[in-house]
Amino acid sequence: MTRVPDDRGLMMYWAFDEGTGASALESVSNVRDDIQYVFNDAEFTEPCDPQWRRGVSGSGLLFDGYSTYIAHPFKGDPTGEPAYRSALSIGVWVAPRSYEWGDEGKLSAIINRHDRERKQGYLLGLFRHGTWSFQVGLEGGRWEELRAPDGHELPKNEWSYLNAVFDGNEGEMKLYLNGGEIASAALPRGSRLAEAAGMDLLIGKNNHSSLLSETFSLHMFSGIIDELKIYNRALSPEEAAASYRHMLDSAHGGDRPQLYYDEIKLDRTPLLADRHRPQYHVSPPAHWMNEPHAPIYFDGQYHLFYQHNPHGPFFHQIHWGHWVSKDMVHWRDLPVALAPEKDRLAPDGIWSGSATYDAEGLPVLFFTAGNDSASPNQSVALARSVYSRDGDPDLVHWVKHPEPLIVQKKGMGAFGDFRDPFVWKDDDGWYALVGSGIEGEGGAALAFSSQDMMNWTYKGPFFKADIGKFPYLGPIWELPVLLPLGSDKQGVNKHLLLVSPVGEGADVEVFYWIGQLDKHRLSFVPDQEEPQLIDVGDFHFTGPSGMVDPKTGRKIIFTIAQGERPSLQEYKAGWAHNGGLPISVYLRDDGRLGIEPIEELQSLRGAKRLSLRDKSLAEANAMLRDVQGDMLEIQLEMEPGSAERFGIKVRRTPDGEEETLLYYDLNQAMLMVDRTKTTLHPGEKCGGIQGGKLELLGENLKLHIYLDRSMIEAYANGLKSLTTRAYPSRSDALGLELWADGDTAVKSMDIWDMQSIW
Repeated sequence: MTRVPDDRGLMMYWAFDEGTGASALESVSNVRDDIQYVFNDAEFTEPCDPQWRRGVSGSGLLFDGYSTYIAHPFKGDPTGEPAYRSALSIGVWVAPRSYEWGDEGKLSAIINRHDRERKQGYLLGLFRHGTWSFQVGLEGGRWEELRAPDGHELPKNEWSYLNAVFDGNEGEMKLYLNGGEIASAALPRGSRLAEAAGMDLLIGKNNHSSLLSETFSLHMFSGIIDELKIYNRALSPEEAAASYRHMLDSAHGGDRPQLYYDEIKLDRTPLLADRHRPQYHVSPPAHWMNEPHAPIYFDGQYHLFYQHNPHGPFFHQIHWGHWVSKDMVHWRDLPVALAPEKDRLAPDGIWSGSATYDAEGLPVLFFTAGNDSASPNQSVALARSVYSRDGDPDLVHWVKHPEPLIVQKKGMGAFGDFRDPFVWKDDDGWYALVGSGIEGEGGAALAFSSQDMMNWTYKGPFFKADIGKFPYLGPIWELPVLLPLGSDKQGVNKHLLLVSPVGEGADVEVFYWIGQLDKHRLSFVPDQEEPQLIDVGDFHFTGPSGMVDPKTGRKIIFTIAQGERPSLQEYKAGWAHNGGLPISVYLRDDGRLGIEPIEELQSLRGAKRLSLRDKSLAEANAMLRDVQGDMLEIQLEMEPGSAERFGIKVRRTPDGEEETLLYYDLNQAMLMVDRTKTTLHPGEKCGGIQGGKLELLGENLKLHIYLDRSMIEAYANGLKSLTTRAYPSRSDALGLELWADGDTAVKSMDIWDMQSIW
């Protein structure tokens, strides 16, 4: 029979068996502690309780990694003088979901009441890559730490039982993992722990967390916590083992507790009612993303990856998130594909890259490996799918090659800026472009070739800019993409080169050139020196990636749709950014680049709300009065007549107090958006007038508009897009109104409701 744990000296105990609600009972004092959680009093979505999950016994509390924590009030000497104790033990079950980077050497706290500067209190928490530690402040001004040794890191998405013991009388600290001792440290006999006077005890948040962007508290726990006990005595090795074994025998039939991925994964459910979060654009379940990248088609499915921080809606500790789709429209969330690990390859971040096929036709990922202990701290690395070994149809499992494949050397571009490999394969081998620059000359894409995908030869700059002529192209390029466009009318084979400039003076947009690939020299010759913009929405359409669709031969581009919100709004919302709609690009007969949303998006159409032909502006607006929505598809053709400026107002309140105007300026040949009345919310920053050149050459204005909550995408005449954002303060900002500064004719207008993909 399993020994029942001895709870003598139990000072505090949270069973976390509530399973619902926004408080947790500390059963020794019978105090019910509030659970802090961003959506307890939500501003943009429906308020909801903190997330509870199945625990090791009953339920457990899920900590989201950036907003969830418990503050248990201090009950001690009211004078503020520290009390001392000769022993302290902690026992807790934890299942981490993600790890932090470990800024300033601080721990993501599981439980703590400490002040390191004053050498008081205690802290049990995680560090980088699952390392964990117990720290105490001792009488006399000493700070002691005991870290779990290598090989005893806490695995993600699994239950682990931790015991941390301070025994001042015997002069030792000990750590136990799953009932077994893994570390000990000697202290002077008779040591006493100095309590951190006047401080609350925090669960899930560090007492002295660093602040990021003046908003986000770092060093918070991400995952599930259950069965947390604190004793005023030192547990023996036998007691630690018995507590572990008792839980296994009493609740799990003697086996280790199982935790299924679906029980701990990021949950998008609380965000589905967010009045600003797009519902038919691809997005992570929650938290942060930046550019989607590495699209690839394999075994009947499209895969798309994205830069992701699973710990919260802020830029930090970047992983590769992963989606899969049958049609590039309806996506499924998959587990993180690549994460920083305790290795020599990429411990500090898994940055952007691309996907291609190996010699057997299996998918491989090329990524930027972040290693701050190396110089430079960026290199090109590879991960292989284990599809061929375990029949993994969703390509969930990836194994990194242990060494970088391409390491930047002096003279190979701007040293220290070397990232975002774009790799493709043809009958002659593999080729790669890497984003960088040329010192004193501007941004550049560097070219490499390989016969076996593993050994690479530097071929020199593929293409570089003259920063003197085009200063907005910046000193560094990121995310180079090369796509074949086929032959023009003269039979000349053309390619499309995309780049994203960064650095001092750079305009962070997606610039492109149409030109010819010189495969012998592995270089690019543009048709014209000056770059063009795909999108004129000003920093909302960025982070390009691309692929040739093997099913249809189309050239598809994916982008990030920047959220353009202050950090506080992203904190309150629980998410940051989403993907833009996939677009198909092609070479038009007139030599210009054609741009269209993919036709599969029509599968999202719901009810048709309006269809009209050849109406005056007034007639069309009369028919529009009953059409409202923030998830719509609109196709509109307007003939200028006497008007010089004309277009459509979207996300409009009935009184026009809030509205966003998309319009064309005929005299300046500009596609524009006026957001001066977009929102009255004092915390949002969207505003002003943005736009860019669009030469219609006598054509009517043809707009294809997608509204998806805060997202507004307008495709004009198959030539340009304008992507922007709107965060109205009023819930009735759902109306539409056509607008012109003169007489104009509405040649056609069709509107559909659009359905969520989630």
